[in-house]
Amino acid sequence: MIKNVLIIDDSPIARKILRSCMPQDRDFDFFEAGDGLSGLRQFEACTPDITFIDLTMPVMNGIEALKQMKKVNPNAVIIVASADIQPKTIEMVMSLGAFSMLRKPLSKEAVRNIIAKVETTK
Repeated sequence: MIKNVLIIDDSPIARKILRSCMPQDRDFDFFEAGDGLSGLRQFEACTPDITFIDLTMPVMNGIEALKQMKKVNPNAVIIVASADIQPKTIEMVMSLGAFSMLRKPLSKEAVRNIIAKVETTK
């Protein structure tokens, strides 16, 4: 069961939207970061059950952060949430070990579905 959720996005509004899309009948512990490097540090500190990460961020972008997180924990469940849904981008993040990719703006249904998918595969 998913308990610890890490959200890495440079937009405070995007982080707030993602939190609001999470199932409200669950008791999640949220951790947040505003750039890839801070996100990597949070990832190492809080050991999330699921991580949502944007691609375009300052300091360290989402691609580099994804690579580093998979080195730390090859079994980490990382969902890329981005407006960049070009086929080459999707192919790249999946080849780097992302569990899935969600298109921004996120919807409650998409987030609920990905949570259910993660929990049935764990």
